[in-house]
Amino acid sequence: MKFGNPEYFFLWLALPLLIGFFIWAYQRKKSALQRFASLDLVHKLTPSAGLGRQVTKWTVFCLFFIFLVLALVRPRFGLKMEMVERKGIDIMVALDISRSMLAEDITPNRVDRAKHEIAKLIDKLKGDRIGLVIFAGESYVQCPLTLDYGAAKMFLDAVSPDWVQVQGTQLGDAIKQSIDAFKSKTNKHKVLIIITDGEDHQGSALDAAKAATEQGAVIYTIGLGSESGVPIPIKKSQGNIVYKKDNNGNLVLTKLNTQILEQIAHEGKGKFYHAGTDLDLSRILSEIAKLEKQDFGKQSINTYEEQYQLFLLIALLLLIVEFLLPERSNRKMEWKGRFE
Repeated sequence: MKFGNPEYFFLWLALPLLIGFFIWAYQRKKSALQRFASLDLVHKLTPSAGLGRQVTKWTVFCLFFIFLVLALVRPRFGLKMEMVERKGIDIMVALDISRSMLAEDITPNRVDRAKHEIAKLIDKLKGDRIGLVIFAGESYVQCPLTLDYGAAKMFLDAVSPDWVQVQGTQLGDAIKQSIDAFKSKTNKHKVLIIITDGEDHQGSALDAAKAATEQGAVIYTIGLGSESGVPIPIKKSQGNIVYKKDNNGNLVLTKLNTQILEQIAHEGKGKFYHAGTDLDLSRILSEIAKLEKQDFGKQSINTYEEQYQLFLLIALLLLIVEFLLPERSNRKMEWKGRFE
């Protein structure tokens, strides 16, 4: 069994409070009656209004609440097979994990913020294949193109700047690696998103961008970081933090290099986004949505059927029963003289 909204199970924590409210209300009512007459006299005058009928109504109402929560969590069981037609675009994200991406001008740092935003982008995809390339002085495919968004986020979460030993920012190599990772041989339906601060670029990035365009890829570049420059933190094995310095002992500052990223986006027939210290990938997603989608064909998937209707019906019936159930029994009383 699966649940569509399992977070609503927390509503069951209110059940003890509901029971406590019923007990409090009963005690308050009991105390009010005692101000007018003794409880023995009240019971003799109204024998049909006993505690048992009240408990029955409370129990029915609590059952209503339980089944209402079960309807809200949307239980799913009973597998059925469906043929789904998939259309979308192949999206490859190239993420810079060089040392400069550890700069903390974005909270908590550039690379962790980029990972967070990429994960949010993945959550918004519908039918598009997503892949991930990580790069610094070298690059490689971290996650091949996939429709399994959960697996893509697992690969993304594992990314660490410590993985790449060769430092620098080989944008040209990252572009080539990303284009090679596209499965489609058609000259369209391909999007490459490069997230980097653009520093220390080496190699022929513009030639690689031009070659990517010839293979049908559209390149979007995102410039991440401050243009004024911030120091690069380095975590030592003892756990303390120091900041990178050059051979002369001067503090090294990392700055956003927008010029190369603008040129790459221009060659790639895409757009350059100056994210600075405010990264947001939703703008790119709206651009991607305008592109022509390719047909990935039909795929059979097993889905669980929604069964909340049954629990909702039971909840409504219990509510009706509680409403119609009288607080007093219909037992007829016969006068037998004075109360002793």
